[in-house]
Amino acid sequence: MALQLGDIAPDFEADTTEGRIHFYDYIEGSWAMIVSHPKDFTPVCTTELGSMATLKPEFDKRGVKMIGISVDSVDDHLRWKSDIKDVTGSDVNYPMIGDSDLTVAKLYGMIHPNASGNAKSRTAADNATVRNVMIIGPDKKIKLILTYPMSTGRNFHEILRVIDSLQLTATKSVATPANWKQGEDVIILASVSDEAAKEKFPQGWKTLKPYLRLVKLG
Repeated sequence: MALQLGDIAPDFEADTTEGRIHFYDYIEGSWAMIVSHPKDFTPVCTTELGSMATLKPEFDKRGVKMIGISVDSVDDHLRWKSDIKDVTGSDVNYPMIGDSDLTVAKLYGMIHPNASGNAKSRTAADNATVRNVMIIGPDKKIKLILTYPMSTGRNFHEILRVIDSLQLTATKSVATPANWKQGEDVIILASVSDEAAKEKFPQGWKTLKPYLRLVKLG
């Protein structure tokens, strides 16, 4: 059964480019981002992994641990890392899970549970659904699931924007409007009465509709 927002992210152990990890131990107390790939040495994924490496300081600032997964072996990942650096100029600086038997892809509902064969016998097209981004909170619950087609590279600046929203709205009684960016006005939740809002937001707010109140934080 496919994972849904709010589900607990499944735990697992796996070999990675940085040694064997126990997933829960790796992410303990942190936010985490899993980015999955259908095959090593594929063009779009090469650019994505390099982009992740380049932006790692931004994820670190937000306390987000990054991890990649591809349906190939760790040995293949280690060879692929040199291509990624050649193409993007960035060293892969986070673990990449080897999933040559599809165990983690199946655990996370990214590929049909009856899929068979090992990495060497499968093509990127066979694994086309293994193109997810999952953001996981410190409570180990899944906060975001994005699934991309193989032909479209992921926008990691957008993913950082979503993380900013998730981290803000996890601790404040607010939501973020369309195209919101850090520092812009946010929406007071409809579940917060005007009386309660006066205590939470003494700076005041702008009412566009009774159910749409904008407030600037900080």
